[in-house]
Amino acid sequence: MFSSKYFILGRQVVSQKISVEILENKIFAIEIFDALERFCNKDWGEIGEEDKAANEQALIEGNRIMGAYQTCKGKIWIITEADRSATTVLFPDEY
Repeated sequence: MFSSKYFILGRQVVSQKISVEILENKIFAIEIFDALERFCNKDWGEIGEEDKAANEQALIEGNRIMGAYQTCKGKIWIITEADRSATTVLFPDEY
């Protein structure tokens, strides 16, 4: 389980496609853990400046937080719900 000193992650889950890839590819698994660590430390990854600013505002206002990270299997998204009930790791095509 990951934790952040900046915001509540809630229940931490991965999509089914992410889960399969983690089991089949050790490098990808490490990349997921690295991305989650970055996300917890407010490194939002490969998103634009406007989206980064929106995340910083979301920390104050309680809106959804999103990060995007490149992996050996393509881009992944990490999304923490506005109500902080869950943080999900998924591929963009699963959204």
